[in-house]
Amino acid sequence: MTFLWIFTVMLTFVFMEFVAWFSHKYIMHGFLWSLHKDHHIKNHDSWFERNDFFFIFYALVSSVFVILWGEANFWFGLPIALGIFLYGLTYFMVHDIFIHQRFKIFRKANGNMRKVFAVRTRFTIKTYTKKMESVLGCCGFL
Repeated sequence: MTFLWIFTVMLTFVFMEFVAWFSHKYIMHGFLWSLHKDHHIKNHDSWFERNDFFFIFYALVSSVFVILWGEANFWFGLPIALGIFLYGLTYFMVHDIFIHQRFKIFRKANGNMRKVFAVRTRFTIKTYTKKMESVLGCCGFL
């Protein structure tokens, strides 16, 4: 039973990459561009972006699975919710904080080696993303 639970969390996490790719290509760069464009075009002074509504949406989806688990005895609800949550947390930490540097956590890395590592890693990820966008038309997270 524990194996099935862990497998469901991991499978949901991996499936969320497809969801991120699909929603980024067809929804965010499609009919909801008005919410997503401030992620690409920084013409605001607020730390909050309209693009953050996508995070709120997926948090609500995750919450619905927790409610289904608790109220409707849907056994898979909690591991699915955790998979969505873990993907969202990982995405936020790497994409928004590390790559786009929305918060000033990794901007001033202490020590030359950490700074070089942070700059090189960020450059590598951005280069890879541009290459994948030219091949696939859009990217998810991984």
